[in-house]
Amino acid sequence: MRALDASELFEAGKLYRWVTSDLAYAQGHGYTDELQHYLNRLVARSHALVYGAAVEPGRTRIARFFTHTFPREFRRSWPYVGACAALTVAWAIVAFAIVKANPGNAYALLPDSIVPSHITKSLHDSNFAFTPEYSSVMSAFIITNNIKVAVFAFAGGIVTLGLFTIYELALTGLMIGGLGALFAQAGFGADYWATIAPHGVIELTAIQVAAAAGLLLTAGILNPGRLHRRDAIAENGRRAGILIGGVVAMLCVAGMIEGFFSPLRFPIPVRAGVGVFTALALVVYFGFAGRKG
Repeated sequence: MRALDASELFEAGKLYRWVTSDLAYAQGHGYTDELQHYLNRLVARSHALVYGAAVEPGRTRIARFFTHTFPREFRRSWPYVGACAALTVAWAIVAFAIVKANPGNAYALLPDSIVPSHITKSLHDSNFAFTPEYSSVMSAFIITNNIKVAVFAFAGGIVTLGLFTIYELALTGLMIGGLGALFAQAGFGADYWATIAPHGVIELTAIQVAAAAGLLLTAGILNPGRLHRRDAIAENGRRAGILIGGVVAMLCVAGMIEGFFSPLRFPIPVRAGVGVFTALALVVYFGFAGRKG
């Protein structure tokens, strides 16, 4: 049982329930002794597998989640993650082009509270004007805020049938592209991208995964396929829960980087190098972690 991935475990549980129901039905309706004996043996063997496996310690289960369950589910859900990433990138490109052509358009695309009135190098090098002395406080605030955004993107998948999820992705893309254009216009484009790179790769990937989890819930409602809608929602909800569990951990890591590393004003090559490292680490993790054989 330990060798099975999440989808195989779900299937094993379903088959076990089916065979126990078949045995009860055969006994209740007086089916042949041969059939009842066959079903009884099948139930006995499967019961030993389902309930005979030793329970793993909590730390082992957590380790298995991050080394096997989460990356496998990411790969399985890649079509949803890829669609979310494509939507975010598309809106970022649109916002960058519009604001680059006329910086005043930033006020039409973005909330006034995040549009800086005056951009200086010291503003961005200090990671939007907070100093290292406040790193622990800002890290906790950033983690909380990022998790809130991810939860909204996730919850929008079932509460609004994906509409709010798409809105959150569009807003994220507009913020990235719009602010990038403003800093580029002021001559600090490299500073902008180098500052968000160390934490941004993990943070933005996590938001795409959270949105994908939301769209999984939407798919269970709108496109259950050959399953009953209730079963499709349950199955996709289980998968979405796995993704969200991984997202929370990713956002904690991103928040710590943003709170403790980003305000230290390292040179652009150092910040960009950390961003490249985190990107490669994610590619290796999601591409190879938990693969069989």
